[in-house]
Amino acid sequence: MVGTRGVPARYGGFETAVEEVGSRLAERGHRVVVYCRPGDGERPAEYRRMELVHKGAMHRRSLETLSHTGLSVAHLLRHRTDVALVFNAANSPYLPLIRAARIPVATHVDGLEWKRDKWKGTGRRYYRLAESAAVRWSDGLIADAQGIADYYREEFHAPTRLIAYGAPRVAEESDLLAGLGLQPQGYHLLVARFEPENHVHTIVDGYRRSGARLPLIVVGSAPYADAYTARVHDLADDRVRFLGGVWDQRLLDQLYANAFSYLHGHSVGGTNPSLLRAIGAGAPTLAYDVVFNREVLGDSGAYFTTEADVAGVVEAAEADPAGHPARRAATRARAAGYDWDDVADKYELLCRDLADGVQVRARRPLTAQRVGSAPRLTGKAVES
Repeated sequence: MVGTRGVPARYGGFETAVEEVGSRLAERGHRVVVYCRPGDGERPAEYRRMELVHKGAMHRRSLETLSHTGLSVAHLLRHRTDVALVFNAANSPYLPLIRAARIPVATHVDGLEWKRDKWKGTGRRYYRLAESAAVRWSDGLIADAQGIADYYREEFHAPTRLIAYGAPRVAEESDLLAGLGLQPQGYHLLVARFEPENHVHTIVDGYRRSGARLPLIVVGSAPYADAYTARVHDLADDRVRFLGGVWDQRLLDQLYANAFSYLHGHSVGGTNPSLLRAIGAGAPTLAYDVVFNREVLGDSGAYFTTEADVAGVVEAAEADPAGHPARRAATRARAAGYDWDDVADKYELLCRDLADGVQVRARRPLTAQRVGSAPRLTGKAVES
């Protein structure tokens, strides 16, 4: 498993998937190797039966992922494996090296990275081209949301294996909340990296405009985002509390499980682990209105787009405290469709198909067109 920050999972969806899937495959008797970026602490050789290989990275936003994956792939080529799983289409330039070594490789393409505000100009064009390279050079593509699968089918005529993430079942405990001065069902919650496409600014500003009585608890931060973080803080009033990153998983789970509502602003990343954790905790969810979030929440959620919408859905939730138990039950019911054991089954089947030489999909040359200011890359691939 190549291309993530590695395990233990402390960052995002890729890392969570690697830990949850990799540990299950290891428990089933498979040898699982995970490439990790070194942290500030120790570099264990094993975690939850997975073998860990630690490789460095250049600490620049535009080069961090590629530099780490390059070192990881160099090691992988010297230590052969039956199958490689590459996470993030941005790492697609290394796919020809893996395939040249006759190692079957599948790429987890994630969300639409080129839509993220942090990528401008050259970075955005690179991500668009990286998508087409992943289609051309992967033996298989993995999408974690139907919206992403639809995008690759419509944009590239390329089929994917649809494998969503799992939703953890979060225990209903609350003993750690007192340390933060919080009461169960006594606050609204937002958990996100501080990036514009996660709409932290929209939620904080919309909440400030509302007549909400319960405080808004904000968990999260982001590297390389000082200006945006300052903007978000400037939008807040004294009802908003910023906790920064919360690395105590038990405390984070209790924040989810006891929130009166969870506000989710992610818009481009496919199926998001924060949203899945919220439904696993039964947190009634108010979400940004995009196809990925509706796919997870269905009718159990309420949706917003603007700051005025945020104010409206927060006030509506507070105006109906009697409906809170029903909203919790409806949200938790959505988690039943997102089971990590089922996810591991699908990854195991994909890996067996690749290792056994089963043709996962066929390639045809891609052509580039222009739509607006961004290249539109089209092609055709069909499942055998």
